Amino acid sequence: MNSRHFIIASAIAGLFALGAGAPAFAAKGGMEKCAGIAKAGKNDCGTATSSCAGTAKKDNEANAWIYVPKGTCDKIAGGKVVTK
Repeated sequence: MNSRHFIIASAIAGLFALGAGAPAFAAKGGMEKCAGIAKAGKNDCGTATSSCAGTAKKDNEANAWIYVPKGTCDKIAGGKVVTK
């Protein structure tokens, strides 16, 4: 494998590693899941009706959540901390 292929393969592997580690980092980094406040298409992960991030069909879907700093969700009208 030449150096160009190695660099490209390393970059792709790095992107996959970042994506896979994001939820664990958010959970350990003082973040919590807050449902009911995400804009359409901006939810962080799956909902009861879909399995992918960014799939909320409308603003403020009750089960669509985003990561927010701990303690913030309780301060947002309509926000509900997700414990699962």
